Amino acid sequence: MSEPASISSGIAARYAAAVFELAKDEGALPALEKDMDALGAAWAESADLRDLATSPVYAREDQQKAIAAVAAKMGLSPLTSNTLSLMGSKRRLFVLPQMVADVQNRIATEKGEITAEVTAAAPLSPEQAARLAATLKARAGKDVKLKTTVDESLIGGLVVKLGSSMIDTSVKARLAALQNAMKEVG
Repeated sequence: MSEPASISSGIAARYAAAVFELAKDEGALPALEKDMDALGAAWAESADLRDLATSPVYAREDQQKAIAAVAAKMGLSPLTSNTLSLMGSKRRLFVLPQMVADVQNRIATEKGEITAEVTAAAPLSPEQAARLAATLKARAGKDVKLKTTVDESLIGGLVVKLGSSMIDTSVKARLAALQNAMKEVG
């Protein structure tokens, strides 16, 4: 891990630990989980939010005011809003995605859950997602929360990352394996 990445993850971990412990003490983990899911989605969808958090052009006060306005518009809990405001005043918003991921991991651990990253060729129906979660729960022995993305280049099938293991049932992977096998023959 490079030094700047290590510093960023350390900063994110400190904020994540603080907000998680405060929410746990207040009995507000469900609200914090909802806030972190919303922030993660907003970060993925909004180039303006990413620009606000990472651009050195914005002054501290401007970052703080803007993130407070974003938090209010999103309807985030006071704990999350205050944490974001503090991060803005300290120019630490650039670690927001790492902090969100860290908090989500802490909440999942607290709930006895594990997150599976699922990449599918097409969006999963609710029934498919439920069956996949049940199958993965049987394998992992814990409740499984699915984090799904769509990648049409897979052609068909799924790529599932569960903890340190990866299951690739995609047509793309099977075609690549067939192509390699054919190269070895001829």
